[in-house]
Amino acid sequence: MIESSSAEMSTALLRRCYEKMLLIRMFEDRVHEAFQKGLVFGSTHLCQGQEAVSVGAIETLRPDDTLTYTYRGHGQVLARGMSPEAAFAEIFGRETGCSRGLGGSMHLADLSRGLLGSFAIVGAGIPVAAGAAISAQLAGKGQVAMTFFGDGATNIGAFHESMNLAAVWKLPLIFICENNLYGEYSPILLTTPFEDLARRAAAYNMAAEIVDGNDVAVVYRATLSAVERARGGGGPSLIECKTYRHRGHSRSDPCKYRPPGELESWLAKDPIVRCEAALKAVHFSTADLETIRREVIQKLDDAFEKAAAAPWPEVRDLSSEALSGSGHG
Repeated sequence: MIESSSAEMSTALLRRCYEKMLLIRMFEDRVHEAFQKGLVFGSTHLCQGQEAVSVGAIETLRPDDTLTYTYRGHGQVLARGMSPEAAFAEIFGRETGCSRGLGGSMHLADLSRGLLGSFAIVGAGIPVAAGAAISAQLAGKGQVAMTFFGDGATNIGAFHESMNLAAVWKLPLIFICENNLYGEYSPILLTTPFEDLARRAAAYNMAAEIVDGNDVAVVYRATLSAVERARGGGGPSLIECKTYRHRGHSRSDPCKYRPPGELESWLAKDPIVRCEAALKAVHFSTADLETIRREVIQKLDDAFEKAAAAPWPEVRDLSSEALSGSGHG
């Protein structure tokens, strides 16, 4: 497993990663509050605790790269630069959402940012990313595709078919496994014969790495190496990020399946707290970090208020003509 590498990140990059992780954490907390207040219809799948994976990996991408992600994908879209207002509004089902309120929490997308979509079906985004990688390879402009998925997705056919295809055709595709130890409510060893899922890359002669998914610098370094390999024609990579979700699978999950002390042990490895420590090591003060926190809170306050007051979509907005002319991704 790769050791910490925060010293290899510039101070500016480390600060940006911290701000993005804090934004994602507080955004998800706000979504949870909104769900309790009745602003969210349907369920939500939150990613508190997994912020370092999305931020560290996505920081390595160019604006013209593409990515797919799961129904627990709020972190990916915010890390890629979607505005909190557009994300909130989509989750609230409002017309100003990134998909005009027609997709909701599990279907955030913005083609202008290469965000091809989150997928409610486990693993469904993986072959879509393979298609995007084929497109990038044919275009010959050095683009890459990236796909995020959970540990449970490594047991389905689409994962193995996409891995095989990517390896045979040397596609510029980076597979990012967010191994949070549970497939919905099932501990990994109840569904998979081993915990180190990167071992599965060997069957496809693919480069693979296991990293600490709660260290943003480690994720960044491993992903940057994979992205550079892909851009240079070296083919795909699998990066397994060991991480943990602080909350349940969805809003109806009380997490009774977790053994005593497990959550507490992972809270001690909180990615945001660890990033704060790294920033303090390069002379950021507690006051500096508090200033960033206040700025993030203000940004989210404004976004939440505007999204909650936005209009509902109308029936006519469901037509293909309305969608094609809307300018929404």
